[in-house]
Amino acid sequence: MKSFVISKNDSDQRLDKFIHKSVPLLPQSLLYKYIRTKRIKVNSKRAEISTRLCEGDVVDMYINDEFFAKSEKQYDFLKAPKLTGIIYEDENIMLLDKKAGVLCHPDDREYVDTLIGRIKRYLYEKGEYRPDEENSFTPSLANRIDRNTGGIVIAAKNAEALRILNEKIKNRELHKYYLCVVVGTPPKKSDILTGYLIKDEKSNTVKVLKSPCENAKTIKTKYTVLDSVNGLSLVDIELLTGRTHQIRAHMAWVGCPLLGDGKYGSNKTNKKYGGYKKQLLYSYRLKFDFTGEAGILSYLNGKDFEVNDVWFKEEFYNNGLV
Repeated sequence: MKSFVISKNDSDQRLDKFIHKSVPLLPQSLLYKYIRTKRIKVNSKRAEISTRLCEGDVVDMYINDEFFAKSEKQYDFLKAPKLTGIIYEDENIMLLDKKAGVLCHPDDREYVDTLIGRIKRYLYEKGEYRPDEENSFTPSLANRIDRNTGGIVIAAKNAEALRILNEKIKNRELHKYYLCVVVGTPPKKSDILTGYLIKDEKSNTVKVLKSPCENAKTIKTKYTVLDSVNGLSLVDIELLTGRTHQIRAHMAWVGCPLLGDGKYGSNKTNKKYGGYKKQLLYSYRLKFDFTGEAGILSYLNGKDFEVNDVWFKEEFYNNGLV
């Protein structure tokens, strides 16, 4: 038998979710069976799968020790490179300048060298993250950026901060701004583009439509042309909705694909302008604009963070990217 005392980071989640995170070796079928047969209890009483845990609750598990074995990958984050690009940090959150080419989370080809792995190593070495002392929470990203896109990523150091950030992002109380270089000149100096986006899972692409249809999601993209040089334009973009590949697909839809984008643009054009292998897109600015209660993160309201040295901006003005 093993007991878990619910910490603040573990609280306000369902019993089954907590067990799934804290005892990952326990199969889901057995998890449900053990709750039903009272081999898993909360405060010495029978509980339901959907029971929400509170700080101070005690979860008793009368199950085999083999399920509590530590995962061999638990400390793999210590193999990750050192973290760089910290824009801002306090006791609750971190803002990171992720460079293009770095994964936010592990995938099938890369498990160790990820942004979240680097963050865990950094916090572990600072003494702020101890996997053995956490039942279910690990430092987590509140947003993510494609591998080949750079820019600001938000990390939460505790469960309450993550909950608030997720809520604020969902309610559009965080404004995200991007800088990009597009081929050609957009139809207007400044505009709000509206369309309908539909995903193609097989090709991992999206398509923008003029009219709504089944399974299509509304997208809105606000852009301002900052300058045009040599057949290219430097564009500032604010995402009014946040969908997969939204900026890349929406700008291509108006005839101005991102330079370096082989998926929604032209490799022939990319080669003409220097052979860029990744889209020239950067999430360079983040503004907190809370309209409701923000709890422990209320001090962030009104704060504005920006990356000033976007790598392709200087090239655009000095060399016209040719």
